[in-house]
Amino acid sequence: MKQVGDPGSVSVVLTGSGGAGVMTAGAMLLDAAAAAGFYGLMTRSTGPQIRGGEAAAMLRLATRPIESHDDRFDLLVALDWENVQRFAAELPLDVESLIVADAAAGSPPEAIAVKGARFVALPLAELAKPIQGGRANMVALGVVGQLVGLPEAALLAGVEKVVGRKHADALAASVAALRAGAEAAKGIAEPVKALAPPTEKASGRWAISGNHAAGLGALRGGVRFVAAYPITPATEILEWMAPALQKTGGVLVQAEDELASINMILGASFGGVPALTATSGPGLSLMIESLGLAVASEVPVVVIDVMRGGPSTGIPTKSEQTDLDIAVNGLHGEAPHVVVAPLSVADCLFTTQWAVHLAEAMQVPALVLSDQFLGQARAIVPKPADIAFMAQREVARGIDGPYQRYKVTPSGISPMALPGTKGGQYTADGLEHNAKGTPSSQAQDHLAQLDKRARKLQLFDYGTHWAEIDGTGDEDVAVVTWGSSTGPVREAIARARRDGTRVRLVALRLLAPAQPDKLAAALAGVRRVLVVEQSHSAQFHRYLRAWYELPGEVVPLHRPGPLPFRPGELHQQILEVAR
Repeated sequence: MKQVGDPGSVSVVLTGSGGAGVMTAGAMLLDAAAAAGFYGLMTRSTGPQIRGGEAAAMLRLATRPIESHDDRFDLLVALDWENVQRFAAELPLDVESLIVADAAAGSPPEAIAVKGARFVALPLAELAKPIQGGRANMVALGVVGQLVGLPEAALLAGVEKVVGRKHADALAASVAALRAGAEAAKGIAEPVKALAPPTEKASGRWAISGNHAAGLGALRGGVRFVAAYPITPATEILEWMAPALQKTGGVLVQAEDELASINMILGASFGGVPALTATSGPGLSLMIESLGLAVASEVPVVVIDVMRGGPSTGIPTKSEQTDLDIAVNGLHGEAPHVVVAPLSVADCLFTTQWAVHLAEAMQVPALVLSDQFLGQARAIVPKPADIAFMAQREVARGIDGPYQRYKVTPSGISPMALPGTKGGQYTADGLEHNAKGTPSSQAQDHLAQLDKRARKLQLFDYGTHWAEIDGTGDEDVAVVTWGSSTGPVREAIARARRDGTRVRLVALRLLAPAQPDKLAAALAGVRRVLVVEQSHSAQFHRYLRAWYELPGEVVPLHRPGPLPFRPGELHQQILEVAR
């Protein structure tokens, strides 16, 4: 059979209506792959109603770490066809793909049939009926496991991880349904390509979502207070951190709205406790005024923005990289602050931990731009390294004489007295002030404080963390990208290199403050630059043009969500640019 896309991985999608259990089956499949020694990635697609309704669990399994979906799906298993046309464009299939659907659901709808995939009907629901407590989603899981070559022991481990917490009868029913599905799948002629044997032992790997990784990064960075208002797709950060904070002596408060949450963390941080909130685009809009207060009063806070399609309520369940403009430029006045973006699911941990470090070290607000793809994706990844840095705020102690909270220093950073420090009383508000913190409208005070706040970001040593650069230095083509676009770009570059094309990757993790000298060095010798981003108006490209001198010919490649970039299309674009 002709192989399309990546021959080293298998891509599977399970679809069904609300309550059909496709997300549960997908999670079990990912856990089974991990138990068998494979890596994997699972993302979700749901309708605009957030919960209930149509759903798709999209997985890619491989023998190596992966950060994006492939060009197409090898296998689609449908429990029903209810409203599947709403996300049909997100399910690339072709004549080499296989569709397996419940016989009672009938043939695929036109939006799926037009793709030309081979169709096989199986009685998924009927196979579950004789099993007391049996469910069609477990039958479907058995079908998938059999077709892609996952060992039964691994599948049972995946089921037990989820169902084992329930009573024994539920586990027995799930196992029986899984085996019934596997047996039924044996009769399918010309099954999809099977997974190659794993090349490594499974020990030491993590199964983690980007949102959970961000929460862990915050804890490792020293965050001990969180206040937030639930919002899709950031809520899982809060759900994970609530019990985790209790174990570390911290606390999470569910605020009444986003305005309350940002002001609560300002208060906690003013009191000396590293603090964080998590939100999405609409919530970030509400927090802007208080972020300006954090800049003016030099109180460190961290805000995680798990971006989604906008404007307004937009598409809450889909990914997009379109909060860049507001994150970098949205604060009123001259308000220097930090903006960082994780480059993968695993990198959500490191980048969030780094953001806490930067906020505390420079006494500034730090924004973390994740997105729905990274935040709600779940991946099997190598165990992340333990990074040593954590919150290190310069605190005023042993004050002797008049205390100048906002003293102009060479670094721009001045020691912060915590409430109750003897001799450390000062005014902290949003008014411009002099070195003591006394409100002032004098030109010299305004200029001195503007210079101070800008200087601490300009002079800070960000080390090598500002970007990930992959290349030997002799390439004449580079791809510059950021955030969740990095995964498909990285894979596309690997394919282009196998074709003999020399291409360099520059993925920015630090978006603000800009690093013109470092990017110039990273692009030395390059004559053509491809800029890749998921936005309609090329926000990232316009941002680069504002702050950087990009060498040679610059080709922007941008489109909005919800359709993600695929490695194959980026591979072809790289070859076009390299000609």
